[in-house]
Amino acid sequence: MIPFRQHLSLFSGLCLVLGIFSGCAGFGKHLEAPRIALANIQVKEVKILESVFQIDLRVFNTNEVPLDIKGIECDLELNGRRFATGVSKAETKIPSYETALISMTVYSSVLDVVRGLQGLSSGDKIEYNITGRLRLGAGAIPAVIPFKSSGEVPLEGLAGYK
Repeated sequence: MIPFRQHLSLFSGLCLVLGIFSGCAGFGKHLEAPRIALANIQVKEVKILESVFQIDLRVFNTNEVPLDIKGIECDLELNGRRFATGVSKAETKIPSYETALISMTVYSSVLDVVRGLQGLSSGDKIEYNITGRLRLGAGAIPAVIPFKSSGEVPLEGLAGYK
């Protein structure tokens, strides 16, 4: 049999731990994956075996708490084909119910670029799919939020494409 004093100590300790965690932004709240849209894509460099692109992702925080983003990783598909991949240390804080642009560099093999743009003419639209993960800081729970996004961009949207 546990004496009353130990019950009180155990209960007080549990209340203290819960009180500390309730101050954390993500505790007790389910963080929804943010909506993400491709805002821009620009050719930065074309080498013999690799192409480098700068992409801008519009991140919509639909949560009641701010998102403290520390990094992002993503894979980009164009017209259903693997196109580019990238990772970035993107330290950004997005207040609740607001948006931010995150710029990152993605890399693609020249072969993937040719396959992704093969058979397109200047008036065509390109379907894109982005999958990835946002890494959160500040003791957020969960620490990683996966995301998916899809849409269309005009071929002219590829700055530098002729």
